[in-house]
Amino acid sequence: MNVWIILGVLGAIVLLFIKGIPLQFVRWTGKLFIRVTIGVLCLFFLNIFGAQLGLHIPINAFTALVAGFLGLPGLASLTAIHVFIF
Repeated sequence: MNVWIILGVLGAIVLLFIKGIPLQFVRWTGKLFIRVTIGVLCLFFLNIFGAQLGLHIPINAFTALVAGFLGLPGLASLTAIHVFIF
């Protein structure tokens, strides 16, 4: 079983060397990483400034994606969910 996994990984590596890495995938991954990073930073600063008001939104993959992709409306929705539900 392990031999098939190793052969599959080596075959994928050889295919990438021959054909090249698809640029569309690299661009999409880069944009995703940048947006999630911005979302984490926004949540971090919201938690720092919101601590004075007793507001804390956990930083995890879901909240980082919401804050990163939706921007300020995403932060507002996360804050509203936290205030009204918790």
